[in-house]
Amino acid sequence: MNDPDAPQVPPEKPGISRRTLLISVGLGAGALALGKGLWHEPRTAQLEQIHLPLDKIPPGRQLRVVQLSDLHIRQFTRYHLSVARLVDKLAPDLIVITGDFLDQQRNLSAVGKFLDHLQAPAGIFAVQGNWEYWARIEGDKLRQAFARWGVTLLINERLDLEVQDTPLSILGLDYPSAADALKKLQQQSDPARVNLLLSHVPAFDHDLLDGRLDLLLAGHTHGGQVRFPGVTPFYLPRFSEPFVSGLYHVGPGTPLYVNRGIGTSFMPVRFLCPPEITLFNLTSTRV
Repeated sequence: MNDPDAPQVPPEKPGISRRTLLISVGLGAGALALGKGLWHEPRTAQLEQIHLPLDKIPPGRQLRVVQLSDLHIRQFTRYHLSVARLVDKLAPDLIVITGDFLDQQRNLSAVGKFLDHLQAPAGIFAVQGNWEYWARIEGDKLRQAFARWGVTLLINERLDLEVQDTPLSILGLDYPSAADALKKLQQQSDPARVNLLLSHVPAFDHDLLDGRLDLLLAGHTHGGQVRFPGVTPFYLPRFSEPFVSGLYHVGPGTPLYVNRGIGTSFMPVRFLCPPEITLFNLTSTRV
């Protein structure tokens, strides 16, 4: 029998099981990762600085080149304004943009608002990407629009400049970077000048490179856009592989840099692969 005078022990409160705790932690981590991928990371551009000595740059001179790529602008937002302001603070001598400005024709005016905020004393130069062709806004129509916003579109052509007392040629290799166009541009290039080639895609006929080009700049890959440590990207578009992002050396040892891009395509998500603004400090190999 129960002793009515015995002290009453309160029943134990049910605790949180290990399984429930692990599930809660996992869901919380997943929510944080989702928030980072959906909201924070796609709107947080990261500055990459590349110091590259070149034989053809005179001693004591430095060229500051900013590369942007894969803008995929749908609407001009505060994020794009912040990118333009950061580029301006970098005080580049020139700006290059390696294609994929938009997704649809109706996005062109938003692209113009962004380009209007860019400036560089030696100019802004660009090549087309696959999305310009898909949106049917390529060629002369795009060239004329860009000219209104102070951007020179190069379609398998070369433009000569003098920047910081350095003879410089910008060569624009049009999408999809055909072998015949590459051969022609190389034949037209002056080996005494610094030759900077812009191509939207990084994977083209590097075996055809003959040593006249000093630096190749490309985009297209978005760096994979969604990455996990130790794992190759789940998806890279055609004309990307084996290149993902960063600095490579191809052909006769020519440096090729692949920019992760500013925007996103298909899904507005990035994870462990932030948008990129690249500043190249090109200096002389000579003392």
